[in-house]
Parts: sequence; structure tokens; C-alpha cells
Amino acid sequence: MADAAVVEWIRGKYEALAPILNERTRRLWAATEARSLGRGGPAAVIAATRMSSATVYKGLAELEAAEAGHPPLSPERIRKPGGGRKRAVDQQPGLAEALVGLVEPTARGDPESPLRWICTSTGKLAAELRRQGFRVGPRTVSKELKERGFSLQSNRKTREGTAHPDRDAQFAHINAEVMRVQRAGQPAISVDTKKKELVGDFKNAGREWRPRGEPEEVRVHDFPDPKIRKAIPHGVYDLTRNEGWVSVGIDHDTARFAAASIQRWWRKMGRRRYPGARELLITADCGGSNSPRTRLWKVALQDLADRTGLTLTVCHFPPGTSKWNKIEHRMFCHLTQNWRGRPLVSYAVIVQLIGHTTTTTGLRVRAELDTGTYPTKETVTAQQLSRVQLTPHHFHPDWNYTIEPHR
Repeated sequence: MADAAVVEWIRGKYEALAPILNERTRRLWAATEARSLGRGGPAAVIAATRMSSATVYKGLAELEAAEAGHPPLSPERIRKPGGGRKRAVDQQPGLAEALVGLVEPTARGDPESPLRWICTSTGKLAAELRRQGFRVGPRTVSKELKERGFSLQSNRKTREGTAHPDRDAQFAHINAEVMRVQRAGQPAISVDTKKKELVGDFKNAGREWRPRGEPEEVRVHDFPDPKIRKAIPHGVYDLTRNEGWVSVGIDHDTARFAAASIQRWWRKMGRRRYPGARELLITADCGGSNSPRTRLWKVALQDLADRTGLTLTVCHFPPGTSKWNKIEHRMFCHLTQNWRGRPLVSYAVIVQLIGHTTTTTGLRVRAELDTGTYPTKETVTAQQLSRVQLTPHHFHPDWNYTIEPHR
């Protein structure tokens, strides 16, 4: 059985026997269970019964003494209920209130708390309590916090901000548009830019199989080489065929770069898959280089439409919902998994690792290095914007629009 299953199994037996056990029989039962489990037995019993380690090991010592022929303890030597050393909170009035007063204000953000701006470890809590006149150590602090329902917890990402009132309606609109173009045999893609990657012998998260004791050595500090620019992977994911394209840029993540990536996908993959295509549906986030608020994005799309002859229909996901973009969990996550634990020492390595990414569901990815220059802060003139043949949709025209090519 797994460790968790063993703990639950012991806990069930203990809860059934606890009402009829006294202090001594409880200790001996715990020691017997720990011994029967072998290696790791005491830890499992302690986790299941919440007895102190001293109690369990004392029981083990009594069992060993009995096996060695030493006379057992007298049955009369059973501590009466309430016996034993008193808890620190019982001996020192006000200790419990002082401890809770130190911990809770840090969670509420009370600037008057003496521990507001430091890590509230049990050692520092005990030190502050001793400064207030109490006699207490870190272990007692830990025990009392657990008794009052506190535990060590990390931050949890749950707040997405205020959801847009048309969030679900936009999801439904995107789904309807994708199904419409797929039924018509037209291409539908999801686009986004993956996070920039350092190029060089830098540590990459994850592990891979290597000879024992021979890990690949990388730099201690992630100080990038100013002569080697970061890699900027921009992806295009075919929603219908489960195929992907990644342009690995080395300049800047601009709207021109995003549009160029889509054009490369169309030239290398898309037009062969959809020889009779007249329309291309693009689903994208609501920020970054493909933001609907970026004028350059629309100008770049007009140039793309003119070069390909395709009518471009664009649907943006509402703000704060980029994780729902299909490319994130159908392609990008597999790229990260494929190069885990491997330093990305060169652009060629990045392209090769991306291009060899596959899944059991049939995902295939192609990649290519884009050495083009994409300057930032490109000014879009009114004349350039007036050339964009953009038709906004009736529903949320800021998120949904169509761009026609010049005939």
C-alpha cells in the first residue's frame, strides 16, 4: 500500500480502539503497530495518531525491555486524567492571546503588528513572545498554532480580477466562429507569444535521464550575455489539424513579428493543408503584440491579408482569460515539457527541440528561426490606418472584426 493508504489504515484502527485504551496501552499499541510496519513505521503511526514521537519511541523501548527480560511497569503506574506537565498556555495566562495577536494581524495587513514586515517563523514568534515576558520556544509555538487551526500555506492563485460581463458570451461567440469556419473547410488558428527564453548554458527547470553523478553543468547565475539576444517563440496552432508552427524571433515581439509568424505558417504549412481557403480565423489574446488596441496589429493584418489573399476574421479572448487560449494548453505546455532540464545553449537547439515535440494525441510542430528585424515604437499614420479594410462585428466590435484584402 502507498504511504497515505497506510496512514489511513492505522488511523481507522486507532479511532476504533482509542476509547478503551489508557495511557500505557495506547503507547504500547502504537509501538506494536510501528514495529510491525518496519522501516518508516514510527513516522506512519505518528502521522496517523498524532502522538508525539517521544511517546511512540518510549513504547518501543518498553517492548524491547520486556523482550530482554526486564520486569514490566506496574499496572498501577497509570497517570490519572489531567496528569502530566501542564501546557505552556495553562501555566502562563495571556500566552495564547498574545500568540494569536502576533499571527493574525500579519494576515490582515495591520501595520502596527511588530512582525508585519518580517517572515513570521516559529523562531521569530517565540522570540517576540519572550520579549513580552513569556517563557516559550519554537516547538511550543508550532504546537499551539496547529491547535488553533493555523498551518504553513503558500499563496494560491485564485483572483482573476473583475470578470467582464460579456466574458461567457465572447467565449460562445469564439466557439461559434470556429465551428462555422471548420464546417466550411476553412482554417482556424490560435496564436500567441511564448515567454522569452535565455540562450546559453543557463539552468532550465526540470530533470532528464543522465548517467548517475553526471548532471549537465550550467552557469550559477542567469546573467544574460548582451551579445546574444533572447529567443522569442511566437506560435501558431491549427485548431482543426492539431498542428503547430513556431517562429523563433531574436529581435522584438511586435505586431509585425506576430503577423510575420502567421504568414510563415501559411506559406510553409497552411496553404498546403487548405488549398481552397478563402478565409482565415485567428483567435488571440487581448494583450501583447496582438492586442486589439494596437493600431500596428491591424495594419500588419491588412498587409497579411493582401499578401495571402485571405479574408481575416479575428476574435480576441476577453481580458484576463489568456489561459483559455487553445495554444497555451495544446502546444506551448508540450514545448516546455520537451526541453525540460536541458539548457538552451543556442538558437539551433531551441528550433530543434521545438520541431521534435510530439504527443500521443498526434501533435506535430514545425519551427524556424526568424532573423528579421522588428523595430519597436513604429509610428502608424492616419493614412496607413485608413487603408485597413476593417469591418467590425455586431457583437463586441472591439474584440471581433474582419479584415478584407485589397482586390
